[in-house]
Amino acid sequence: MVKAAVLGASGGIGQPLSLLLKTCSLVDELALYDVVNTPGVAADLSHISSVAKTKGFLPKDDGLKHALTGADVVVIPAGIPRKPGMTRDDLFKVNAGIVRDLVKGIAEFCPRAFVLIISNPVNSTVPIAAEVLKAAGVFDPKRVFGVTTLDVVRAETFTQEFSGEKNPSAVNIPVVGGHSGETIVPLFSKATPAFQIPADKYDALVNRVQFGGDEVVKAKEGTGSATLSMAFAGYRFAESVIRASKGQAGIVEPTFVYLPGVPGGEKIAKATGVEFFSTFVSLGTNGAEKAINVLEGITEQEQKLLDVCTKGLKGNIEKGIDFVKNPPPK
Repeated sequence: MVKAAVLGASGGIGQPLSLLLKTCSLVDELALYDVVNTPGVAADLSHISSVAKTKGFLPKDDGLKHALTGADVVVIPAGIPRKPGMTRDDLFKVNAGIVRDLVKGIAEFCPRAFVLIISNPVNSTVPIAAEVLKAAGVFDPKRVFGVTTLDVVRAETFTQEFSGEKNPSAVNIPVVGGHSGETIVPLFSKATPAFQIPADKYDALVNRVQFGGDEVVKAKEGTGSATLSMAFAGYRFAESVIRASKGQAGIVEPTFVYLPGVPGGEKIAKATGVEFFSTFVSLGTNGAEKAINVLEGITEQEQKLLDVCTKGLKGNIEKGIDFVKNPPPK
C-alpha cells in the first residue's frame, strides 16, 4: 500500500500533479490538501477508473492531520505565484511561511514520509524544511528532496535538435546546483549519449535552461507560470521515489538534497562549498542512497557557471535557514 499526499492540491501545479498521481498504478491512496477547493478536486478525480482512492481535505476538522497520517510520500507544490506589485522578498516570506507550517505537520503526523518540495524558491524552502524537521528531531536527509527535475526536462527538450533523439528523455543530461536562474547549471559535456552543441549556440541554450520559466510566463501573458511542465516533472520524480521505495534498483534522478546527510555528498559539499545542492542521486528503499559527483572533468565554461551558481546558492540557503531560526515578525 502506498499513500501519497499532495499539499497545495488545488493550485496550478497541484491539480495536474494530482491527476497524474491518480493515474499511477503504484498509488493506492491519494490525499489532497489545500486551503480551498480540495473536496471538489478530489470528487472530480475520484471518477477516474484507476487504483487510487482519492480524498480531499481542508484546514477545518484537522484536515492536514487526516491528509498526512499514514502518508508514504508527500509532495508540496503549495504557495502563491508572484502578483503585480509584489517583490521577490514578499513572495519569499509568504511561501516560506506556508512550507514551514506544512512541514511542521509532516514532522507530527508522518515523520518517516518521503518529502518532495516543489514550492519556490526551492533553494530556500528545502533548507527551511530541513530546519523544521531538525527542530522536531525527525530530520532524515535521505528522505527530503527539492524537486529540480524540470531543469533536466528542459535541458533534454531544448537540446533535442543536437542530440537527434526522437524521445528527448532518452538523453541523460546532468543539471546541477540550484533551481532558479543562474544557480541552474546544465552540464552538457556530461550528456549520455554524448552530442555536440555549436559554440555559437551554447550561451543561448544555457540561458534558456536557466530562465525557461520566464519564457512560459511571457507566453501566458501574465496569467500564469510553468504549471503543467512542473506537474509533469514533479510526477516523474515522485514516481521514481515510489518505484525505488518498492525495491526497484538502478533509479537515478536529479534532486536538491542536504549533501552531508547523503553518502557521497561530503565530497560534493567540499568541492562546491555548499551543503544543499542538486545533483544526480541514486534512489533506494530508504530514499537517497548515494549522491553522484558529476563535477569532475567539467569544462572551463561549466566551471565558470558553477562558480556563479554557488555564490548565489549560499545566499539562498542562508536565507532559508535564517527564516526558521529568526522568524520575521507577524
